[in-house]
Amino acid sequence: MNSLNPLSSLRSLSRTVLSPLRRALVPATVLALAGGVLAPVATAAPASVAGSLPAALVDAGEPAGTAAPNEENPDWSGLDVTGGVALPDRVGEPVGDVALNPDLGLGSAGTQRRFVYSTVDQHGDVAASTAAVFLPQGPAPKGGWPVLAWAHGTVGLGDECTPSALPRSARDADYLQHWLDQGYAVVASDYVGMGTPGLMSYLNGQVSAANVIDSVAAARSLESVGASLSSSWAVIGQSQGGGAALHVAHAATERSRELGLDYRGAVSTGAPAYVEEVVLAGSPSFPPVVLPTGLNVYTAYILAGFREAHPEIDVDSVLSDEGRRITDMAETACYSSLADALDGVGMSRAFTAPVSSVPGLEPALRSYMATPTDGYDKPVFVGHGMRDLDVPTPIGVMLNSQMWINQFAGSNEQVDVHWYDEDHSGAMVASMADSTPFLRSLFA
Repeated sequence: MNSLNPLSSLRSLSRTVLSPLRRALVPATVLALAGGVLAPVATAAPASVAGSLPAALVDAGEPAGTAAPNEENPDWSGLDVTGGVALPDRVGEPVGDVALNPDLGLGSAGTQRRFVYSTVDQHGDVAASTAAVFLPQGPAPKGGWPVLAWAHGTVGLGDECTPSALPRSARDADYLQHWLDQGYAVVASDYVGMGTPGLMSYLNGQVSAANVIDSVAAARSLESVGASLSSSWAVIGQSQGGGAALHVAHAATERSRELGLDYRGAVSTGAPAYVEEVVLAGSPSFPPVVLPTGLNVYTAYILAGFREAHPEIDVDSVLSDEGRRITDMAETACYSSLADALDGVGMSRAFTAPVSSVPGLEPALRSYMATPTDGYDKPVFVGHGMRDLDVPTPIGVMLNSQMWINQFAGSNEQVDVHWYDEDHSGAMVASMADSTPFLRSLFA
């Protein structure tokens, strides 16, 4: 007689119940939060039922506007590599660095540099990325400053949106300065394609993870600051960067060994898990209501990034003329400009046929975006806002629950889940009270 293995049962629950459930619940959740009374009908079988709703029941909203040019021109601090740069064969190698323009830096930093380094892109090629590195004031402790790799949130895909070439938002600057004040150095990758050739591969988890990990290795090899940086590091990220941080956490231990690094753990807030389910449900009648603007922007960036990463998949075949215009616009428009252009737009108008009908698209998009829920071998802190509309709270519940259950199933190390009575942005700020001691414990 076979005995019941509780660990096996938990793994089975996660794999056979929670994973399939989210494919229906994510689109339904998004519609419910948008006030969509058709949510139960539209998402009973997103690829079929939602794709066949009568046009009279679909609110296509307003036509998309035109994104205005970015208000600020990027300042490359004397290191302009938008046209390309010679690269070594190895990843994680610095190619050049300069002093970062103080107007783009952090007020409490003792040293701040902008650098370019080798990593990989979405096509599997060695590629250039830029980053900034910030050191606390004063002499480095023995062994160097412990390093936090910052994975930034959604700002856009193009060169005009490059974080290290523009002033940081007040929220991000305060957040990063907090970590400097706690005695950490911060390495902040821009990701491949932002300020370097190519297009940033939005929410491409594996590529973003490689870009972040390689930035830490490259910073430690800089003649200007490398000797002041410890090999011990952790990753922190918000929104797009929260998702990247989870992908980093999934790959960092093995990749760190190859690069001579000592990975300790991750802090992820507002991770955009399972957004691929919303995109895969897209059709001329899904979404049948106007979604929150942030979700419109994410959808446009996903379509643009995925289309570029997979030219063999005919994404344009299911896009309307307006859908192609929106996707083209997303390649260059920074977040605030694209949000203005897509405010009040019903994204159903972007499609002429169900997205899932494109041959090969569904498995490729899942591979491109899917957030791992197991395989974390170092501690992970996940935080989410209970009033988050950009990554709706129930989506966070699904991700956090699956990661948490897998911890007890033996397929994850420590997973700390925290909820805050905040929106998407506010949760990151509120989380510092908990993530500060969490990170401190990793370096004890």
